[in-house]
Amino acid sequence: MTTTATGAGRPVITAWSAVSPFGIGRTAFAEGARERRSTVSALAEAGPRDDACTVPGFEVRAVLGKKGTRSMDRVTGLAVTAVGALLDDTERSRAVGTGEGAALALGTTTGSAQSMMDFTRDSLTGEQPFFVDPARFPNTVMNCAAGQSAIWYQLKGPNTTIAGGRAAGLHALNYSRRLLAAGRAQTVLCGAAEEYSTARAWLEHHSGDGAPGAPLGEGCAVFLVEPAAGEDGDQPVLAEILAVELGVVLRDDVAGSLTACLRGALRRSGVDLAEIAAVARSGAPGAEGDAEAAVVGELLAGVDAADLTQVALIGDTGAASAAFQTAALLVHAEDDRTVAGKVGLVTSVDRTGTVGCALLRLR
Repeated sequence: MTTTATGAGRPVITAWSAVSPFGIGRTAFAEGARERRSTVSALAEAGPRDDACTVPGFEVRAVLGKKGTRSMDRVTGLAVTAVGALLDDTERSRAVGTGEGAALALGTTTGSAQSMMDFTRDSLTGEQPFFVDPARFPNTVMNCAAGQSAIWYQLKGPNTTIAGGRAAGLHALNYSRRLLAAGRAQTVLCGAAEEYSTARAWLEHHSGDGAPGAPLGEGCAVFLVEPAAGEDGDQPVLAEILAVELGVVLRDDVAGSLTACLRGALRRSGVDLAEIAAVARSGAPGAEGDAEAAVVGELLAGVDAADLTQVALIGDTGAASAAFQTAALLVHAEDDRTVAGKVGLVTSVDRTGTVGCALLRLR
């Protein structure tokens, strides 16, 4: 078990944005979350199922323009769009979120499974194995989305991609905390991205345990994380990162491993259960998700905490799940001022054996 609870000088989230099945931008996500609007839609292309939760009308070249996007794949386009939406939100976000001291930590599962499969197929079906489009090769590397985002927006600090399944957003949040604590960055754009593709759909279909699950979703959520500035009245603190705890499942005991994560985070952060005002679960399919629901239900029995789990609304967003869960907490805090000063909980489980949680002091 690895603990990443923070001490004095805990980092804070000061801005965020998202590209989600609700639409492009923070406002679109907030409105969709408030309305509890389902985004499930029919698919035109063949796949293991005929529905999904995709970003409406998202075409990379239409959103980002033709320059520099000819070979850009979908997950990269989602990430670049989300980062740009955050930086364009306010002058302050652009000022502190770019330049020499600005880092980027992006969570993923594999990058783009579709790009990997397409490139491999071209090498097998072409007249010669090397008759492939070299411009598309960068898409096969999982750090393509983070690298392109840094190039587009002049992010000159550390650039990191972390593979972690549904917990990828929590891994990125933890890594952001470490970068700031070590003085390696002044600010960090922290988030996670996942695309919908037929390749991913078939991989999920064959990798699952056969249990019915939500349609696949996609998108990217990004947060501006920086050290608390104390008396800086210009710093718009949305949440304080109290703790992030990550672990692995031992002896197939998902419930026990997640419980240990939760207990550790609560102990090290000093949070009392009664302080928790909202919880957002990953809602993973199958036995893992059932165990997550049971653990959270038992832990918060008797606690009046809002359930912000979003799988029924935006689908199974894979690596972007924890980031969207965090965004849901921030929307809830914006809408309900009675939760100011209270704590939001994010939990995550994945069939690969990773579990994690985060505690945020809402503002």
